[in-house]
Amino acid sequence: MKYFFLSYIFVAVLIVGAAGFRGEKFERTPLQFFPDMKEQAKVKYQAASAFFADGVGSRLPVAHTVPIGFEVPKIAAADGAKPPKFGFSTGLDFYNTGKVGDYYGDGFPAELELDAALLSRGQERFNIYCSVCHGMSANGKGITSKYGILTAFNFQQPGATDPANAAAYRPTGAIFDTVTNGKGLMGPYGGVVPARDRWAIIAYIRTLQMAGKEVGGVQ
Repeated sequence: MKYFFLSYIFVAVLIVGAAGFRGEKFERTPLQFFPDMKEQAKVKYQAASAFFADGVGSRLPVAHTVPIGFEVPKIAAADGAKPPKFGFSTGLDFYNTGKVGDYYGDGFPAELELDAALLSRGQERFNIYCSVCHGMSANGKGITSKYGILTAFNFQQPGATDPANAAAYRPTGAIFDTVTNGKGLMGPYGGVVPARDRWAIIAYIRTLQMAGKEVGGVQ
């Protein structure tokens, strides 16, 4: 037992000798086994900086930039875009969020022109970003369901045209929110797919659903 206490004291003295007492002041460079985040090489907000010509650390955003995943609305508030009655959010918010007030909207924003060009763009973006999990026909049987550990659990993503998933109707705003922010195993794509492309993808998905109904795949 005495060897245990001797070993304990030895280790304690070793740690104190190497790290020093907390709050101790000395002129030598302190040893930091886990450096504090407050001592990062960075410019703090509202702080002076000799790196920039104006001496100010805080920088203004680059002109005409918007947050990642958002776009500048085509209709400006100064040109007549007004919120609807009853205090709901503006239609411009629906374009960027998929919501009208606190609820998911359905249909498509007025800023979009539902034409062949939009559907073609949606098909292209869907094939690039979505088909790997959801399948080329949106049946939920993408390539990820055929390889890796997920095959042991018979894994497949929900399919927009899968008959087993047909009853789970989702408003376009809800789909837009899922694409933007992710859901379940699906990560967010708002940072890599612009808002217009997200709506184009949804328009293409609706086209696949309509095609499935015509052939009896979805009731």
